[in-house]
Amino acid sequence: MTGSIVGFLVWSACGILLAVLGVCAFFAKKEVGFWANVKPIAVTDVRGYNRAVGKLLIIGGLAFIPLGLPMLKGQNTAGIVLSMLGIVFGSLAMMIIYTVGIEGKYRKK
Repeated sequence: MTGSIVGFLVWSACGILLAVLGVCAFFAKKEVGFWANVKPIAVTDVRGYNRAVGKLLIIGGLAFIPLGLPMLKGQNTAGIVLSMLGIVFGSLAMMIIYTVGIEGKYRKK
């Protein structure tokens, strides 16, 4: 049982880290990047863009934490499949929201 608690705490720490990155993005002065190893896009409204990306990361990080709850039931639980599927679909949703919503709205034409 102790291992499952530690696993959930590590999982939660990752979600909190993502939310903290969102807070940093929310208050950043320069454009923040969403994709790894890619330069940030040129935007029309830096403040609005950073706030939108920050909100996306904060919501994603906070939604990540409850997906780890099946870990608390112990090792070899079938509920972990819900966690994995939740991460896959949550990540895809964040990518779509960023690409269609945020990047589409703030990219310089």
